Formats: sequence, C-alpha cells, structure tokens
Amino acid sequence: MGKNKLNRSGFTYLAALMMVMVMGIMLGVVGQLWKTVMKREQEAELIFRGRQYKDAITSWYKPTGVNKGRQPTPLRKLDDLLSDPNSQATVRYLRKLYTDPITGKDWKIITGKNMGILGVATTSEAKPLKTGGFPDDLADLSGKTRYSDWLFMYNASPTTSGTKPSGSSQ
Repeated sequence: MGKNKLNRSGFTYLAALMMVMVMGIMLGVVGQLWKTVMKREQEAELIFRGRQYKDAITSWYKPTGVNKGRQPTPLRKLDDLLSDPNSQATVRYLRKLYTDPITGKDWKIITGKNMGILGVATTSEAKPLKTGGFPDDLADLSGKTRYSDWLFMYNASPTTSGTKPSGSSQ
C-alpha cells in the first residue's frame, strides 16, 4: 500500500510540471501576440500623426479659407503650425505638436534647399509590420523597410519637386 501512494505522488508531480510548462508556452504566445498588437497600434498612431503634419504643412504652403490671400513663406519651425505668425486672423494648422509615437521623441525635420520645412519622419530604424495597403495620399510609404523611410511630406509643385530633402532634428 505504501508503494501505491508513492506512485501517485510521482504522477501528481509530473502532471503539475506539465501544467507549468504548458502555461509557460501559452504565456509566451500571448506575449508575442500582445507585442504585435502594440506595434500595430504604434504604426497606426505614426500614420495618424504623420498625416496631421503632412496636411498642416500642405495647408501652410497652399493657403485656403481665411488665409487664402496670404503669400506662402518658408516654414521655419513647427511651432508656427499652431498659430500662423504671418496672418492677421488666428489660423491654426495643427491643434498641438505631436511627438513621434515610435520613439517618444521629437520628429526628424525634412527640409528642402531654401524651402524651409517640407515634412517630418521618425528616427526609428525598426522594421514596420505594414508594408502596403496605404491610402492614395500615403502610397509612397509602400514597400519601405524601415520606419525612418516613411516620410510625411508636403508634395511640392513641379518647380520644387527636384529639390532634395535633407533631414535635421528640431
């Protein structure tokens, strides 16, 4: 009778070890899924914020509405998108200055020769999950292999499209 009790204890011990092992594997899988979900959320936020900057910079260079008659001037700092210093009326191109959602830091500023700020980009060299299926206005993001290649830029007229953008930090 003592031997039978010993065998049951060994079986219970093995069953407990197996349960711990299965739970560990399951937690590892859940952790990977969670990491992917979080990266997708960061990408979506990067696209949202980048598009906000792109649209604001486009509005700066192509004034409409209250500011329609204003002659476009080079954008020298992103702060001017919050309140246009060249306008008599209060004109806001952005509600607030966003940080880069991937790095949590300031954006890399893209400038053109004698053009001022033309766009923004993240400094992250990480590989994106999304490589296609972008909306038409962001189609140039397709096929990029690093987040830092995702440039959110004002599409200048043909006279300035030959301008090579250069990067600098704000």
